[in-house]
Amino acid sequence: MTDHILHDDKLKELEEKAMKVRGLLIEELVEAGSGHTAGPLGMADIFTALYFHILNHDPKNPEWEKRDRLILSNGHICPVRYATMALAGYFPIKELKTLRKFGTRLQGHPERERLPGIETTSGPLGSGLGQASGYAYAARMDKKQFRIYCIMSDGEQEAGNTWESAMFAGKYKLSNLTAIIDRNNIQIDGMTEDVMPLEPLEEKYKAFNWNVLNVDGHNIREFVDAVEKAKATVEKPTVIIAHTIPGKGVPDIEGDFLWHGIPPKPDEAKHFINDIRTLKGKIKSEHE
Repeated sequence: MTDHILHDDKLKELEEKAMKVRGLLIEELVEAGSGHTAGPLGMADIFTALYFHILNHDPKNPEWEKRDRLILSNGHICPVRYATMALAGYFPIKELKTLRKFGTRLQGHPERERLPGIETTSGPLGSGLGQASGYAYAARMDKKQFRIYCIMSDGEQEAGNTWESAMFAGKYKLSNLTAIIDRNNIQIDGMTEDVMPLEPLEEKYKAFNWNVLNVDGHNIREFVDAVEKAKATVEKPTVIIAHTIPGKGVPDIEGDFLWHGIPPKPDEAKHFINDIRTLKGKIKSEHE
């Protein structure tokens, strides 16, 4: 079980872990030579908050029946999930170097039957909310107390089945479901509002009978508070729209959609990791 009171010392610890997660995922991507960079960096704070403060889970017993379920719909950002899981103890950190290698458990999209702790296999964008809604509906039928969390990209809000699932969850008032949208405003071929405008996103979810909360996706305390508000909402599902910066922690690539689907080269990675550890030279790294 997790102590959900976020003291200042715990907050500082989480912020330090998020920085470490960013460094680990850069190392993963360099070793793999392919993969996504911007999205994973932008979601490091949220994944850290989930695995080290919010979720009821047990890395030593991934199939624990009472665990909360975390479904990652936009599976291409899995380097951040893998880095966080490794740091939490699900598997050795050195295994991160096998990302996208032949036969690895760490595929380019998470596969449920390969890696303990993964609830669903992700692939086509837009499928996660339907999986999560079905899981939440079944859990309520079975009178289970665990919660279901679903992480989605903002780009996949363009998919029709996302809205079919939102309609289902709203109709059945699935208050045990919390969706988290990574609102970083980019997708593989440009800015979301240029490719297919999503706004007014909040009003759309409200129209489907969802409780909607907006947060700074890099403010861990704000995100944790939103999750607690979601738990206290009993008459409808909640969606947390987390406003994030793609590439967060590496100023040279922050907000650049061109880094959506490419990994850093080894020389770039060294520079990126130094930026992460020193806040772009503002502090001294413990590794110096």
